[in-house]
Amino acid sequence: QGQLLAKSWSSLFGGQSGAALRGPIFSFNGRNVLRDPLWPHQLAWHGSTPRGGHARRWDCQGWRSSGTAQGMAAALGEGRLLAGHQHNCSAP
Repeated sequence: QGQLLAKSWSSLFGGQSGAALRGPIFSFNGRNVLRDPLWPHQLAWHGSTPRGGHARRWDCQGWRSSGTAQGMAAALGEGRLLAGHQHNCSAP
């Protein structure tokens, strides 16, 4: 049955305040990423600009564990998935 995360696709990504996520978000192994201690930063990695375009310099594409590249990610608690900030691609 599932839970509603946002009212619409556009509200999830756009707007001044963006969407307030309405339910838990689970990892592929069933952990609630907003509450589980294995997810200390609760980031959504996207590599996009605030308007949804490809942020070529900030997408972690081609990143290697020894690299210092940065990518765009948004804190899930903020509710604006494309309002990201640069984070080191090595961050968990």
